[in-house]
Amino acid sequence: MSTATTADLVILGGRVITMTGEPPAPEETSGIAITDGRVAGIGGRESLERFIGETTTLIDLPGAIIMPGFVDSHIHPVLGLDLTRGADLSGCRTVAEVRARLLAELETLGDDDWLLGWGLDPNAFEGREITGRVLDEIAGDRPAFIRMFDAHAAVASARALELAGVDGGEQFTDGSRVVTDAAGQPTGYLLEMQALGLVLPLIPELTFEHKANELYEVLSRMARAGFTAGQVQDLAPDAIELLQRIEETRDLPIRLRMSPWFEPGTAVEEVDRLEALQGRRGRRWVVEGVKLMIDGTVDNGTAWLHEPDCFGESTASLWLEPGQYREALTELDRRGIPTTTHAIGDAGIDFVARAIAGLPHRNATHRIEHIETMTDDTLELFRSAGIMASMQPTHCTLYTRADGSDNWSIRLGEERAARGFRTGDLVRAGVPLALGSDWPVAPCDAVGILADALLRRPHDDPDAAPVHPDQALEALDALRGFTTHPFTTIGRRGGVLEVGAVADVTVLDRDPLTVEADELGRARVLLTLVDGRVVADAPVQAQPEPAAG
Repeated sequence: MSTATTADLVILGGRVITMTGEPPAPEETSGIAITDGRVAGIGGRESLERFIGETTTLIDLPGAIIMPGFVDSHIHPVLGLDLTRGADLSGCRTVAEVRARLLAELETLGDDDWLLGWGLDPNAFEGREITGRVLDEIAGDRPAFIRMFDAHAAVASARALELAGVDGGEQFTDGSRVVTDAAGQPTGYLLEMQALGLVLPLIPELTFEHKANELYEVLSRMARAGFTAGQVQDLAPDAIELLQRIEETRDLPIRLRMSPWFEPGTAVEEVDRLEALQGRRGRRWVVEGVKLMIDGTVDNGTAWLHEPDCFGESTASLWLEPGQYREALTELDRRGIPTTTHAIGDAGIDFVARAIAGLPHRNATHRIEHIETMTDDTLELFRSAGIMASMQPTHCTLYTRADGSDNWSIRLGEERAARGFRTGDLVRAGVPLALGSDWPVAPCDAVGILADALLRRPHDDPDAAPVHPDQALEALDALRGFTTHPFTTIGRRGGVLEVGAVADVTVLDRDPLTVEADELGRARVLLTLVDGRVVADAPVQAQPEPAAG
């Protein structure tokens, strides 16, 4: 056997899903060969024997499904280190459950520690006003700060507001707000980033080494979930230094594409700083693109809707002068810098889509994130103007309900809620749609996200009614959202397995294109490879049984 054909690694399974769009070869494709981090061959067991030599590592997983590595197009792993401090409240459905978890967290704290929590769903307040009263009752003189699930809002105790000097009269350069009562006193509810920033600097920081270790573990969990790459929709102040520290001793578990924020209300000259960051890189990370935001969230009343929500809120952009967003986008495009824009309300989505469509020259790709409630006219603009889309299926399945009893649906009302999370309509219109988790807003569970995209309900709750099932994705379209379309939406070709392609690979124990959607949610990730190297694997006993027949 010629050493020229010897592979570093050969993986044998039951089927290879290449995502190239090419029909399968006459011979069964059940394995791949990898050399120098790239795919050297794809084929059946017999055809791959020529790649196997004395130095080849052979992994045999009978019945396993080998496919391109999953890409999460919207994550916040560095910011998430601070966003997930304290008690995990993400499963709480009532105030009583919130109280119980906070009391348990309180038992673990030292005398000078803040009471912290994260992931709080506004539905847990059971229709009552969101205030810091529950924190005051539990924490007393101890400062307390709880982040809402969407990371765009928080609840602070009276003691925390006192320490921060918050009196309710604060003014901001964007649409942030300190919520006040009828007497003008702050209630403890803080909306959007500048308002949160009044209190955040007072919370004791995590040490740099702790953050570096935690970041590596977060990325490792993503690799174990089957992700080989992710687009980070921010550039936290210490992100580059943390990535560099990790790479001093080891590789990152997944690839990262970091897109720093252009904050609402910032002068167009900010483009100079953001351009200077472009191209900074390590072995598995790069700064590329810019993230903008046009509005906040429906749940907090800070989205931008054509008409006020049912509480009279969500009436404006986060940009006090929305025309400044268009100026920033135009300048970024002129310099060839790609963008992603957070847009949730129908007016915000429409404004961003029209800004993209109206660019004098399309020198870069521009993608819209979230797209929670959208009109037919804007959908047509996506189609006709070739605008790219990115959505998170579990934002629908985890935080809304088919009967409209959730906070999101109540705020929007029946008509606008019926236009929610239109993944199916976008795909049918031919719009490239990348999928993601928005971790830590929702879990970075790849197979769970795929299953929810098909079911339009939580995959692990068969009794839940689907939310607008006509917007469910077909299995192939959902898989494109984690493989080819994350690349298409940034103007590249990728997310395929073919000879010469980078060997970023995900291996599952069942076929996402043929298995029932409920069963897909229970799929196990057997292997995750980046650059042809195993970054995550399942225990030996978790390997699949040989395929029948």
